[in-house]
Amino acid sequence: MKTKLIAVSLFLIAGLVGCAGHQQTAEGDIGYVAPASIYSVMDSTALVYTDVSAGSPLNDNPWRWLGFLLHPVGQVLDYGFNRPVYSLTGSMPYLFGYTSEDAMLHDQRRHSSRY
Repeated sequence: MKTKLIAVSLFLIAGLVGCAGHQQTAEGDIGYVAPASIYSVMDSTALVYTDVSAGSPLNDNPWRWLGFLLHPVGQVLDYGFNRPVYSLTGSMPYLFGYTSEDAMLHDQRRHSSRY
């Protein structure tokens, strides 16, 4: 009896998990979802020929909007706390255990053209 219960449970779990891999389109039917672009991501000109916003979903992820709102907080913490701590510990590496990897990361932050 116990073996039959285990076998039925495994078949039930396999049946439920097997159905989880299908994608549904906006119309609700199961079908093919076209990629945002026909070009390879390795193609350096792909962004020229691809309209990224056309391939994005209509309802964007709400966590992305939270990220937009919290980005200034992260910038203030980076410039107000993180970078001064790296500068202080970099001035006395033996005292604080500042390594060459720390120096490389700090140097990348200072010369980053992104911010």
